[in-house]
Amino acid sequence: MHLLSKKVPILRKPSPMSDVHRKWYYLLVLSLIWGTSYILIKKGLQGFNPIQLGVMRILITSLFMAIIGFRSLRGISSKQWKWIAISGMIGSFIPVFLFAYAQSEIDSSIASVLNSTVPLFTIIVGFLWFSIYFSLRQFLGVIIGLLGAIFLIILGASINPEQNYTYAGLVILATIGYAFNANIIKSKLQDVSPLGIATGNFMVMILPALIIFPFSGVTQKVVIQGPYFMSSLAYIIVLAIIGTCIAKVMFNKLIQISTPVFSVSVTYLIPIVGVGWGLLDGELFKPQQLFAAMIILFGVYLVNKKAPTRNV
Repeated sequence: MHLLSKKVPILRKPSPMSDVHRKWYYLLVLSLIWGTSYILIKKGLQGFNPIQLGVMRILITSLFMAIIGFRSLRGISSKQWKWIAISGMIGSFIPVFLFAYAQSEIDSSIASVLNSTVPLFTIIVGFLWFSIYFSLRQFLGVIIGLLGAIFLIILGASINPEQNYTYAGLVILATIGYAFNANIIKSKLQDVSPLGIATGNFMVMILPALIIFPFSGVTQKVVIQGPYFMSSLAYIIVLAIIGTCIAKVMFNKLIQISTPVFSVSVTYLIPIVGVGWGLLDGELFKPQQLFAAMIILFGVYLVNKKAPTRNV
């Protein structure tokens, strides 16, 4: 009697997602979350002024981060805390108020498109403050992208004369803060967990937010009894928990598994989502503005394009 030997298939555990696939997953999810953030800010401003919206967003986020991430603060050195504090103030605290003030005057769709200048400023900041060199092609991309941003602002002012487009400059200032943040995390906080960075950021920001809160007028009767108080509060809570907490942890991880420039490439897709929400909400976005947006994104493309490899 012969025994027939059969090969038993070896069951293998599915391999974990590689960093290459993971970074693209993070990029797509972040684009959806942050692309929606601009319309949430707009709706939040129906019931609150920019200071109130900003301070409530920070306090709600800080509370949520303390609950889910307090343990992640263990092991962070005093030197790393310094950079976490700088990262939090420049990359989150100040931009929260800048965007709120900007969107009190300009459309959410325009704010989302202007946010796509982040990779351009990431290159500039990386060169000037972190000794990261860039190529001639990247320099050309920065120039083209910034010209597109200027063109978009000028067009927006002519199409919407009732809006004060000097406030668009606040969005540009916020994007410069984001550029600093990306470079700081990549160069100074590579050994800190993404959750630890995000939690640390908001533990630093909670003190100035608590100082501002009593003077913001958010507890005044006229605010609480306003027609948009509950709906705007709901939008801010969603913005804080999903658009800030979850997204910030994902973004910090994205920076660590990629490069600062790739990580801020999320701004390629954010305008598509942001403009889509704006159009659904009745905002104007004309073909000339689309052309200006394409100029910005072409500049970003040149900045992010890899140099061709040469076969020797």
